[in-house]
Amino acid sequence: MKPVSSENSSHIVASVEELEALYGLPSQPALDKEIEHISDHYRAFIEKAPFVVVATSGPEGLDCSPRGDPAGFVRIRDDKTVLLPDRRGNNRLDTLRNIVRDPRISLLFLIPGIGETLRINGRAEINTDPALCESFLMQGKEPKSVVVVHVERIYFQCQKALARSRLWAPDAQISRTDLPSTGTMVRALLGEDFDGESYDRNYPEHMKKTIY
Repeated sequence: MKPVSSENSSHIVASVEELEALYGLPSQPALDKEIEHISDHYRAFIEKAPFVVVATSGPEGLDCSPRGDPAGFVRIRDDKTVLLPDRRGNNRLDTLRNIVRDPRISLLFLIPGIGETLRINGRAEINTDPALCESFLMQGKEPKSVVVVHVERIYFQCQKALARSRLWAPDAQISRTDLPSTGTMVRALLGEDFDGESYDRNYPEHMKKTIY
Protein backbone atom coordinates (compact mmCIF):
# COMPACT_ATOMS: atom_id res chain seq x y z
CA MET A 1 0.00 0.00 0.00
CA LYS A 2 1.37 3.39 -1.01
CA PRO A 3 1.56 6.15 1.59
CA VAL A 4 -0.88 9.06 1.38
CA SER A 5 0.53 11.75 -0.91
CA SER A 6 2.14 14.79 0.67
CA GLU A 7 3.45 18.12 -0.57
CA ASN A 8 6.83 17.17 0.90
CA SER A 9 7.33 13.44 0.40
CA SER A 10 10.79 13.58 1.96
CA HIS A 11 9.07 13.61 5.35
CA ILE A 12 7.00 10.48 4.72
CA VAL A 13 7.99 7.40 6.71
CA ALA A 14 7.73 4.58 4.17
CA SER A 15 9.41 1.55 5.75
CA VAL A 16 9.52 -0.33 9.03
CA GLU A 17 13.22 0.42 9.27
CA GLU A 18 12.58 4.16 9.09
CA LEU A 19 9.79 3.84 11.62
CA GLU A 20 11.95 1.98 14.14
CA ALA A 21 14.79 4.45 13.64
CA LEU A 22 12.37 7.29 14.43
CA TYR A 23 10.71 5.78 17.51
CA GLY A 24 13.10 3.15 18.77
CA LEU A 25 12.11 -0.32 19.93
CA PRO A 26 9.27 -1.07 22.39
CA SER A 27 10.04 -1.79 26.02
CA GLN A 28 10.01 -5.42 27.11
CA PRO A 29 6.89 -5.01 29.32
CA ALA A 30 5.03 -3.59 26.31
CA LEU A 31 5.75 -6.85 24.50
CA ASP A 32 5.24 -9.19 27.45
CA LYS A 33 1.69 -7.96 28.14
CA GLU A 34 0.55 -9.44 24.80
CA ILE A 35 -0.56 -13.05 25.18
CA GLU A 36 -2.59 -15.54 23.14
CA HIS A 37 -5.35 -16.33 25.62
CA ILE A 38 -7.69 -14.57 28.06
CA SER A 39 -5.97 -14.50 31.43
CA ASP A 40 -7.86 -14.03 34.71
CA HIS A 41 -6.89 -10.35 34.81
CA TYR A 42 -7.93 -9.75 31.20
CA ARG A 43 -11.17 -11.60 31.91
CA ALA A 44 -11.97 -9.04 34.61
CA PHE A 45 -11.66 -6.20 32.08
CA ILE A 46 -13.98 -7.87 29.58
CA GLU A 47 -16.59 -8.67 32.22
CA LYS A 48 -16.68 -5.05 33.46
CA ALA A 49 -16.83 -3.41 30.02
CA PRO A 50 -20.17 -2.02 28.79
CA PHE A 51 -18.67 -0.71 25.55
CA VAL A 52 -16.44 -2.07 22.82
CA VAL A 53 -15.25 -0.70 19.48
CA VAL A 54 -15.19 -3.30 16.70
CA ALA A 55 -12.77 -2.93 13.78
CA THR A 56 -13.08 -5.03 10.62
CA SER A 57 -11.80 -5.04 7.05
CA GLY A 58 -13.46 -5.76 3.73
CA PRO A 59 -13.07 -5.18 -0.01
CA GLU A 60 -14.44 -1.63 0.31
CA GLY A 61 -11.99 -0.76 3.08
CA LEU A 62 -11.93 -0.60 6.87
CA ASP A 63 -14.77 -0.11 9.34
CA CYS A 64 -14.87 0.83 13.02
CA SER A 65 -18.16 0.38 14.84
CA PRO A 66 -19.34 0.93 18.45
CA ARG A 67 -21.14 -1.76 20.43
CA GLY A 68 -22.65 -1.39 23.87
CA ASP A 69 -24.88 -3.13 26.41
CA PRO A 70 -24.83 -3.75 30.17
CA ALA A 71 -21.35 -4.61 31.47
CA GLY A 72 -20.33 -8.14 30.58
CA PHE A 73 -22.38 -8.26 27.38
CA VAL A 74 -19.31 -9.63 25.59
CA ARG A 75 -19.44 -13.16 26.93
CA ILE A 76 -16.32 -15.25 27.50
CA ARG A 77 -16.92 -18.80 26.28
CA ASP A 78 -13.41 -20.01 27.06
CA ASP A 79 -9.91 -18.56 27.28
CA LYS A 80 -9.68 -18.31 23.48
CA THR A 81 -13.21 -17.25 22.54
CA VAL A 82 -15.60 -14.38 23.19
CA LEU A 83 -19.20 -13.95 22.03
CA LEU A 84 -20.66 -10.60 20.95
CA PRO A 85 -24.42 -10.27 20.34
CA ASP A 86 -25.30 -8.21 17.28
CA ARG A 87 -28.08 -5.93 18.50
CA ARG A 88 -30.59 -4.13 16.33
CA GLY A 89 -29.10 -1.28 14.31
CA ASN A 90 -29.58 0.60 11.05
CA ASN A 91 -29.12 -2.50 8.85
CA ARG A 92 -26.05 -1.12 7.08
CA LEU A 93 -24.34 -4.31 8.36
CA ASP A 94 -20.88 -2.87 7.68
CA THR A 95 -19.24 -5.04 10.34
CA LEU A 96 -21.05 -8.24 9.37
CA ARG A 97 -20.50 -7.72 5.63
CA ASN A 98 -16.80 -7.44 6.33
CA ILE A 99 -16.62 -10.51 8.56
CA VAL A 100 -18.20 -12.87 6.00
CA ARG A 101 -15.55 -11.78 3.49
CA ASP A 102 -12.57 -11.20 5.78
CA PRO A 103 -12.68 -12.78 9.27
CA ARG A 104 -9.99 -10.56 10.78
CA ILE A 105 -11.31 -8.49 13.68
CA SER A 106 -10.11 -6.22 16.49
CA LEU A 107 -11.95 -5.28 19.67
CA LEU A 108 -11.18 -2.31 21.94
CA PHE A 109 -12.88 -2.45 25.35
CA LEU A 110 -13.58 0.70 27.38
CA ILE A 111 -14.81 0.93 30.98
CA PRO A 112 -16.18 4.25 32.30
CA GLY A 113 -13.74 5.81 34.78
CA ILE A 114 -10.90 3.41 33.93
CA GLY A 115 -7.85 4.70 32.07
CA GLU A 116 -6.61 1.43 30.67
CA THR A 117 -8.26 -0.20 27.65
CA LEU A 118 -8.11 -3.82 26.49
CA ARG A 119 -7.50 -4.99 22.94
CA ILE A 120 -8.28 -8.29 21.25
CA ASN A 121 -7.10 -9.20 17.77
CA GLY A 122 -8.41 -12.37 16.19
CA ARG A 123 -10.79 -13.88 13.69
CA ALA A 124 -14.56 -13.92 13.73
CA GLU A 125 -17.55 -15.78 12.38
CA ILE A 126 -21.28 -15.05 12.47
CA ASN A 127 -23.41 -17.64 14.29
CA THR A 128 -27.23 -17.79 14.05
CA ASP A 129 -27.81 -20.80 16.32
CA PRO A 130 -31.28 -20.17 17.87
CA ALA A 131 -30.29 -21.34 21.35
CA LEU A 132 -27.18 -19.15 21.32
CA CYS A 133 -29.10 -16.08 20.16
CA GLU A 134 -31.83 -16.70 22.74
CA SER A 135 -29.20 -16.79 25.50
CA PHE A 136 -28.53 -13.10 24.77
CA LEU A 137 -32.18 -12.09 25.22
CA MET A 138 -32.69 -8.45 26.30
CA GLN A 139 -36.08 -6.83 26.93
CA GLY A 140 -37.74 -9.80 25.28
CA LYS A 141 -35.67 -9.42 22.11
CA GLU A 142 -32.85 -11.63 20.92
CA PRO A 143 -30.13 -10.71 18.41
CA LYS A 144 -30.37 -12.09 14.90
CA SER A 145 -26.80 -13.34 15.22
CA VAL A 146 -23.82 -13.61 17.54
CA VAL A 147 -20.29 -12.72 16.48
CA VAL A 148 -17.91 -15.44 17.67
CA VAL A 149 -14.39 -14.04 18.07
CA HIS A 150 -11.46 -16.44 18.25
CA VAL A 151 -8.71 -14.70 20.21
CA GLU A 152 -5.24 -14.65 18.66
CA ARG A 153 -3.72 -11.77 20.62
CA ILE A 154 -4.88 -9.85 23.67
CA TYR A 155 -3.23 -7.09 25.68
CA PHE A 156 -4.04 -3.96 27.67
CA GLN A 157 -3.22 -0.40 26.66
CA CYS A 158 -1.83 2.08 29.20
CA GLN A 159 -3.71 5.18 30.39
CA LYS A 160 -1.93 7.84 28.31
CA ALA A 161 -4.56 8.31 25.58
CA LEU A 162 -7.50 8.58 27.97
CA ALA A 163 -5.50 10.76 30.35
CA ARG A 164 -4.57 13.17 27.56
CA SER A 165 -8.15 13.31 26.31
CA ARG A 166 -9.60 13.56 29.85
CA LEU A 167 -12.35 11.33 28.50
CA TRP A 168 -13.90 10.49 31.86
CA ALA A 169 -13.41 13.88 33.54
CA PRO A 170 -16.81 15.36 34.50
CA ASP A 171 -15.76 18.89 33.57
CA ALA A 172 -14.67 17.68 30.12
CA GLN A 173 -18.23 16.69 29.17
CA ILE A 174 -19.97 19.00 26.71
CA SER A 175 -23.65 19.70 26.14
CA ARG A 176 -25.33 17.92 23.23
CA THR A 177 -26.58 21.34 22.13
CA ASP A 178 -22.98 22.36 21.40
CA LEU A 179 -23.14 20.14 18.31
CA PRO A 180 -25.59 19.98 15.41
CA SER A 181 -28.49 17.62 16.12
CA THR A 182 -29.02 14.42 14.19
CA GLY A 183 -32.02 15.93 12.44
CA THR A 184 -29.97 18.97 11.44
CA MET A 185 -27.25 16.81 9.93
CA VAL A 186 -29.70 14.61 8.01
CA ARG A 187 -31.57 17.66 6.72
CA ALA A 188 -28.29 19.11 5.42
CA LEU A 189 -27.71 15.88 3.49
CA LEU A 190 -31.24 15.22 2.21
CA GLY A 191 -32.52 18.75 1.71
CA GLU A 192 -35.29 20.96 3.06
CA ASP A 193 -38.02 18.37 2.45
CA PHE A 194 -36.67 16.42 5.44
CA ASP A 195 -38.25 17.58 8.72
CA GLY A 196 -35.22 17.60 11.01
CA GLU A 197 -37.07 19.14 13.94
CA SER A 198 -39.68 16.38 13.98
CA TYR A 199 -36.96 13.77 13.69
CA ASP A 200 -35.14 15.14 16.73
CA ARG A 201 -38.36 15.53 18.70
CA ASN A 202 -39.55 11.97 18.01
CA TYR A 203 -36.21 10.18 18.23
CA PRO A 204 -36.13 9.55 22.03
CA GLU A 205 -39.42 7.64 21.83
CA HIS A 206 -38.31 5.88 18.64
CA MET A 207 -35.11 4.72 20.35
CA LYS A 208 -37.06 3.30 23.29
CA LYS A 209 -39.08 1.17 20.89
CA THR A 210 -36.18 0.02 18.71
CA ILE A 211 -33.15 -0.22 21.03
CA TYR A 212 -33.50 -4.03 21.17
